[in-house]
Amino acid sequence: MDILIKITQFILSLSILVLFHEFGHFLFAKLFKTRVEKFYMFFNPWFSLFKFKKGETEYGIGWLPLGGYVKIAGMIDESMDTAQMKQPVQPWEFRAKPAWQRLLIMLGGVLVNVLLAFAIYIGILFTWGETYLPAKNVTYGVVCDSVFREMGMQKGDRIVSLDYREVERFSDIIPDILLNYPKTIQVVRDGEEISLDIPDTFVKSLLELSSKSYKLSPLLTPRLPVSRVKINAFADYSVAYDAGMREGDEILSVNGKEFQFYDEFTDILAENKGKSVEAKVLRNGDTLSFHFTLGNDGMFGINPLLPANMFELATRKYGFMEAIPAGIRMGISQLGVYVKQLKLLFAQGGVAYKSVGGMVSIANIFPGVWSWESFWNLTALISIMLAVVNVLPVPALDGGHVLFLLYEVITRRKPGEKFMEHAQIVGMCLIFGLFILATVNDVMKFFG
Repeated sequence: MDILIKITQFILSLSILVLFHEFGHFLFAKLFKTRVEKFYMFFNPWFSLFKFKKGETEYGIGWLPLGGYVKIAGMIDESMDTAQMKQPVQPWEFRAKPAWQRLLIMLGGVLVNVLLAFAIYIGILFTWGETYLPAKNVTYGVVCDSVFREMGMQKGDRIVSLDYREVERFSDIIPDILLNYPKTIQVVRDGEEISLDIPDTFVKSLLELSSKSYKLSPLLTPRLPVSRVKINAFADYSVAYDAGMREGDEILSVNGKEFQFYDEFTDILAENKGKSVEAKVLRNGDTLSFHFTLGNDGMFGINPLLPANMFELATRKYGFMEAIPAGIRMGISQLGVYVKQLKLLFAQGGVAYKSVGGMVSIANIFPGVWSWESFWNLTALISIMLAVVNVLPVPALDGGHVLFLLYEVITRRKPGEKFMEHAQIVGMCLIFGLFILATVNDVMKFFG
């Protein structure tokens, strides 16, 4: 069920963003009296799922969900309609318009995507406010993955700063390390603050780890004080259920080992993979013992019921007039973060290409339960991503057309039509090549 919810959210989000992006091109084209022959959500090679014609424009929905397009008369675009370009120039064609108008038509989609992201963030802040987990409230420290342990971090360390800059939000720690390249991380251990060096290979190690699988445990999580693990449900196959354990049972110990934190419980299980264990549970006030053998995965096959709201969250509410500048600032911040992520992709090219994700990766970031707040947050983020990617100077993207227009403005010479045709083909090959790479990475992660 959660997969269906993820897919539904992804398709809805993508549809909204593609529609607004192409509307941006459409709006400026109409503003400058340029004929728009087609307006399509998704691509339609060979056939369309739905189409109708109104006035001079054919509107439709394609079957290939890789984006969308508007076909503007007198322009070499994804349609590769070169026959029209051999006809005499008409005043309603793209090629007949001044360079500044053509530039705005090409940037219209990017502009609308950015403005849409700003509008969504404003709406989010006005409707739900801003809620986050302050790093200082992670009172029991963290549970960390191998890449953090290799640099000397231990379970229970409480992160306080990066390069002695206080960390405000717990969720910002990893993005800050990835994008701002701090040299040290400060933690409190046993009441004493110590500084750990972040190795130069740390970012590379993080990228390599993130490229392996969707199923990886979080790299850094708050440590949960749990001395009893209450069973909420069982997996389709559960050694614990077969042994006689039931929903509502509270696990007290495994092989005589008690625990104070949830990670200590999972560590005990990991130590006993494939071994016979004794689990003591509390049921209706009685302590019961169950003996069974763990599988090679070291799992009980249970869904634990962990306490909610274990940490104090920070929440700020916004009035409408307050939400406007705050939403714009949030959009600008996310824009800057994504630009840094692209720089990281090129800087770590030999490793980062493995982290490039496709449709499956994007769909997977949506939660498995429906949440309008999460949906709109992710839609705003993807809108910014779409804007930034489209402005890259790659033929077949908006940025490629902008690059050629800037060349025309500077040199006062238009690139030849044959050159534009070849550039468009090269750009489309690059895009489809990237799509294939992303799809292969998705498949590798799925089976990773």
